Amino acid sequence: MDNQRVSKFMHGLAGLLVSGLCLAVLHGARVSFGAEKPFRNEVIHESVIAGTWYPGSQEELVKTIRSFLNNVSEISFPGRLSALISPHAGYEYSGQVAAHAYKLLEKERFDTAVVIGPSHHALFSGAGIYDRGGFRTPLGVVPLDYELISALEKREPRIRNVTEAHSKEHSVEMQIPFLQVVMPQFKLVPLVMGDQDFETCKWLAEAIAESTRGKSVLVVASSDLSHFHSDKEAKRLDQVVIDRVSALDPQGLNDALKQEKCSACGGGPIITAMLIARMNGADLSKVLKYANSGDITGDRSRVVGYMAAALGSSKELSTALKDDSKNATHDSGYSADEKAFLHKIAMDTIEAVARGDKPPTLDATPPILKEPRGAFVTLRKHGELRGCIGRIIADKPLNETVEEMSEAAAFHDPRFRPVTQDELRVLQIEISVLTPFKKITNTNEIRVGVHGLYVRKGGQSGLLLPQVATEFGWDRDTFLENLCRKASLPKDAWKDKDTDIFVFSADIF
Repeated sequence: MDNQRVSKFMHGLAGLLVSGLCLAVLHGARVSFGAEKPFRNEVIHESVIAGTWYPGSQEELVKTIRSFLNNVSEISFPGRLSALISPHAGYEYSGQVAAHAYKLLEKERFDTAVVIGPSHHALFSGAGIYDRGGFRTPLGVVPLDYELISALEKREPRIRNVTEAHSKEHSVEMQIPFLQVVMPQFKLVPLVMGDQDFETCKWLAEAIAESTRGKSVLVVASSDLSHFHSDKEAKRLDQVVIDRVSALDPQGLNDALKQEKCSACGGGPIITAMLIARMNGADLSKVLKYANSGDITGDRSRVVGYMAAALGSSKELSTALKDDSKNATHDSGYSADEKAFLHKIAMDTIEAVARGDKPPTLDATPPILKEPRGAFVTLRKHGELRGCIGRIIADKPLNETVEEMSEAAAFHDPRFRPVTQDELRVLQIEISVLTPFKKITNTNEIRVGVHGLYVRKGGQSGLLLPQVATEFGWDRDTFLENLCRKASLPKDAWKDKDTDIFVFSADIF
């Protein structure tokens, strides 16, 4: 490459891919890519990279993307797709790799795409969302999913409009033309991460997972891998990312990035996507393609790595979880009114104690709520844990247990200061009513996302609720290791023959 081309590559500014393909790649069809006129009062986000990072005309852009897709053999994903990982360099360099991810969408359809990218230009905290108007590319304007954006902003204040996050950013936009070609009627939720630490990934993943559950939503993580190492060194570093993604191990990838065993400019988006997938029951990750810029330019001295991957749930696990969920909750039988009654007990108790009063006595408690049950009360503030205490022994009526555990979680959890009156309006209450415990002898019986765990050895014991493993993206072994730590046991104590392990489920509301 000449010096001008090297400089252009070093800054990620890809030249246009000159294609000799004719319009036959469109099969003669007229394709609608999105609204051409903005809605009233919208501030459309205009492209900042069309004509440089990818072709600037509709005709050339469609031909380029179609040529990439046509060069990919048929790809199958053996399960329910929930997320993609795709690179964001100029199409000349990374477009063919990205096509391996987007090839799956020729047979899949989602109503909305949540695209998460890293910030390359702006410094800010939290996650920057664009909520002012659609995104324009040469293929038209992609409308925003305002309902989902509003839900995210209300649920998590750290997700907010940050105009400068998107004004020059390419990481989100690079995914949009591919989505417009393979899934033309989708709505967009554009997110740029200002922070990429693991805590940010966790709360962002939780907000997205909870807000999108039961909806037709695809998550797209935008990231390149190592930058400007030799071909040999890049492949060594990138293999660490590939291995962690293949194992669907967000914590492992985070640790490897922190220890500089690998690099990825969008490591946060990748980790967040894996956490979301795990929270939604995913057990399957498939790396579809890896390459680096040297495969295109021939220059192996300073390359950038690219990876495409798909995340989701295998058909076998989806069926098993569905069946286990039925078994786990069949014996609670609480109606919506009865669950609301328990929530009222919890809130009234916390409000009264915060004022210095005694909890009120509620009349006409439904008989079913007077039956003995174990239960936990979990408190959150702005999505962050604010207290959690429960009773595992079913030795009291459920209504009394909820009252006592609500007060304990709010005012006596030793990890937190007592809840104040000023916090009451933003306090979120979650009640987990436990099913009877079942002792197991084979840890393969554990279903992450369905089962909670209780461990007992000697005088030590510990419990973790079912939702904890999904919130942190743990696999079965990691769940067991953290359970042992909770019980102040060695992390591998679950393997000992004299360790008792119990599973249970919970009706969580």
